[in-house]
Formats: sequence, structure tokens, C-alpha cells
Amino acid sequence: RGDRAKVRELRKQLHSMPSMDTQDSGYRRLKYVRYADDTLLGFAGPKAEAEEIKRRLAQFLRDELKLELSPEKTLITHARTGAARFLGYDITVHHNDRKISGRRRSVNGTIGLRVPRSVVVAKQAQYMKRGKPARRPELLNQDDHVIISTYGSEYRGIVQYYLLAGDVFRLARLQWAMSASMLMTLANKHRSSFSKVARKYAATVETPYGPRKCFEARVERTGRKPLVGRFGGIPLRQDKKTVVTDRQLAPVNIKRKELVTRLLAGRCEACGRLDEVEVHHVAKLADLDRPGDRPPWADLMAVRRRKTLVVCDSCHADIHGRRPVPALTE
Repeated sequence: RGDRAKVRELRKQLHSMPSMDTQDSGYRRLKYVRYADDTLLGFAGPKAEAEEIKRRLAQFLRDELKLELSPEKTLITHARTGAARFLGYDITVHHNDRKISGRRRSVNGTIGLRVPRSVVVAKQAQYMKRGKPARRPELLNQDDHVIISTYGSEYRGIVQYYLLAGDVFRLARLQWAMSASMLMTLANKHRSSFSKVARKYAATVETPYGPRKCFEARVERTGRKPLVGRFGGIPLRQDKKTVVTDRQLAPVNIKRKELVTRLLAGRCEACGRLDEVEVHHVAKLADLDRPGDRPPWADLMAVRRRKTLVVCDSCHADIHGRRPVPALTE
């Protein structure tokens, strides 16, 4: 009849009504999923029947398998007003009468995955101290490429796991804490400032959603592609078809002393020859001569601020015989 105001009012009323009979006394659905020892039962029906299912499960486990159901972990949760924890996700059922697609409320009744706030807080705490991001002393003896790669692989693994969640953007807080911890570690290693290190390793990477800022450290190699350690650069947007594409990295032994790593490399730090190596050491750096008076091998130790120098047998003999080391004097 052309009464558009009445149509709008009736349409609002229509959207406030359920699209199906949610109180159908004859409707029941029970779905079961398990991964290792983590189990989830999805039940559509009255709460009284859900409690009866739980009671019978506990009885079966106790009588048949001699197992006890954990009361703290076995919970009955309403999917619309609460969330069930399963495999690190919070699982809920969406309900939004205002979300219309295809002329229907397509969101209502669909399953939603969320990143639990407790997970973000727990992951964040690993890179913080007294409520603030902190450096990681166990990484100070590693190369810059290894430090950035270590942070990058840890962050990438968490983000790729939670890309199925609709609120994966909550991991931005974790990204901030990890990047601050990483830059503080690098700044402490090089005795530099936070801002200088951030500018040095800042980079941009292309993604399907446009360019993203990240941090990169490159190791150039002759005749081969450079090694690239990267942190960040992952769009925090939901991807329902995501798969973990990260390759399995070799574990980084962060507890090994730097001197042990240098010895195992088997490379003379004076002439660069791969051979059996020894360690030349001084009691303290102050024992080295002043700049300009000391030999090149002493300059090498002073620049590195190390009281040790891994050298081959011939270079070690030249150092103790007070003869010039050929590779350092050329």
C-alpha cells in the first residue's frame, strides 16, 4: 500500500524473531569430537539432559575403564552466553540479528572460534618482566640473524595456529611485546639504543593484503641466496583455509657457550682456514697494548671485546713468537 514506515517497523520486528523453533521439544543433536585426550561434545537440547549425559559418561568411565572424570575440566557451557575451551580455542555459537547476507541472518547458529584472552596473556608473559617487555639474556651470544629468526619462528607458529579465529587481531598485543623484547635484546647485545636497532632492521614485506612492516636480518652468501631472518609481516586477519606452512627449524641451542660454538666451527679467526684450532687468551682486555701499538690480532680481540681468539696452530705460534700473522698484515 506504500506505507514504507510500517514496512521498516515490521522488518525490525521480523529480525528480532528466531528463524526457527528453538524450543522444539522433539529436536536433539549430539556431536562428538576428540583430539588426543581433549574431547568436546556439542549438544542441542535442554540443560537437564546435558547433565544426564555427563553423569552417564562419568559412570561409564568409572565402572568400565576405572577412570575418574575431572570435575574442574568437565564443564557444561551454554554456547551462546559462554565459550568452551578446546585445543586452545574458545568455541562459541554466533547470534546477531543485524547481520544480514543473502536476505537472511546467516550468522545465527554458526560456530565461532576465538583467541582466549588468557592465552594472549600467558604467551605475552614469556617476553615480559614486571609487566614490561624485557630482553632475553640467553640469546645475547647468538648472531643477529639467529635472534630475529628465533623470535620470528615463535611468533609465526602462534599466529598461524590462531588464524582460524575471528578475532586473531588480539595477537597484535603479543606482537608488540615480542618485538619490543627482541629489539631490547639486540640493543643490549650491541650496546646501542632501542630506536637505532629498530631503524637498522626495519623492513617491509608484501602480503596478499598489501605491504606489512617487519624486522629483517640478512646474511649474504657467495653464490647462494642470502639467509633471511624475519619477525612479523603477517596480516592478523582471519583465514578459514589456513594451513601451517612454516618449515621445521633446527633447534637453536641457546645454552651453549659462545666459545664452544666457535671451537666447533673449526675456523681460524685470524687467517680463516678450516683446520684444527686452539684458543689464544689473555687474562684481561686491559693487558692488550694501546690502539696503534698493538698487533692486528690484538685489535681483533679488542673490537670483539673478547679475551679469547680461536686460531690455527701456525697463527698461534706466530702470536706467541711475536711474529706478524700473515693473513692479518696483508
